[in-house]
Amino acid sequence: MRTKKLIAPILIAGFAFSLLVMPSLAAPQAQEKQEKKDVKQPAAKVFIPKDVRDILLKNLPTRQIREDIPFTIFRSSFLPAQSAFYIFLYLKMKNADLGYAAAIAPQAAAAATSAAAPATVKATFDVFLQFHKMENGQPTQILKEVYVPTTQEQDAAGYDPAKEDWYTVGYPLPAGQYLVAMAVTTHDLKKIGTQYYEFSLPDIKALKELDTTPVYFLKDYKELPAAEQVAALHRNFLRYSILQISPNIENVISPGDPLDLFFLILGAQPNDQNKYAIECQYGVKQGDKEVIKFAVQNYETPFISQPVPLKQTLITKDKDGKENQEMKDLSAGSYTFTIKLTDKISGRTGAKSVDFTVK
Repeated sequence: MRTKKLIAPILIAGFAFSLLVMPSLAAPQAQEKQEKKDVKQPAAKVFIPKDVRDILLKNLPTRQIREDIPFTIFRSSFLPAQSAFYIFLYLKMKNADLGYAAAIAPQAAAAATSAAAPATVKATFDVFLQFHKMENGQPTQILKEVYVPTTQEQDAAGYDPAKEDWYTVGYPLPAGQYLVAMAVTTHDLKKIGTQYYEFSLPDIKALKELDTTPVYFLKDYKELPAAEQVAALHRNFLRYSILQISPNIENVISPGDPLDLFFLILGAQPNDQNKYAIECQYGVKQGDKEVIKFAVQNYETPFISQPVPLKQTLITKDKDGKENQEMKDLSAGSYTFTIKLTDKISGRTGAKSVDFTVK
């Protein structure tokens, strides 16, 4: 199987450094200290205003949402952080509900020269996260409260008020079961939208077989000069350490496109030289039929970054009965990508599957 250098060189060579500079569980305190240097703060730091907090807690037992600013949390994923995992929450919000307005006054825009930057529209709002620990299916104590001030800009020429974009926000948490109560509000709190979402982060020490973080099919990525130090809301991508990652959230590709895999294997054991010996068997199924079986891949790191070409081998017979092989792009349809894992050091195994569509 063809391989391509993608993210792996960055993460393998700089993994230890990346984890050290990633936001730790002390990130809110670090942010608070910086804020106190810049602005006079009250003695008691308030991460969520009382009006918002009261609404979140009042509706917590029934998970009743408020739609002053409609939004949905439609999925989550996670990647490792300092002694924890970085949980990423994915939201969908319509442009018209976020209060986008011209970022340049009309008079200034009219006077702008052709060499000036294109006009933009800007939305400024606030996001609040309240993480609850879950026990026996019920939310208990509040573990963290996080304030995420947000400003989003778009080119005015391509702005569509009816368009629904997706956003991500990430935060580090230890293993466990959680419920996040989230609010999206205007600065003046006249509009408050809320949602509730449950998720879990695995305890690696308790794993009895191999597992993985959620598998990404990547569209694009960028390496940035520094890791993100405080929680922020991002449109159409997520921030992980020094990387800006754009996953294919719909898992839809065009014929001939590869699947650019990115995931972390959990539960594997390194040898005395801190190297791994992991075997991955990739395949593609359509229903119960296996349509592609790839050669076994071996890795010395639990971070997997691999483009997988979706080429199907078709066997045909000519008029004389002679078999001919033809390599063909996977045709349009719905498929399942399968991953079988084997740790040659510990003997543990595991499996994962992800549905995708060729369209």
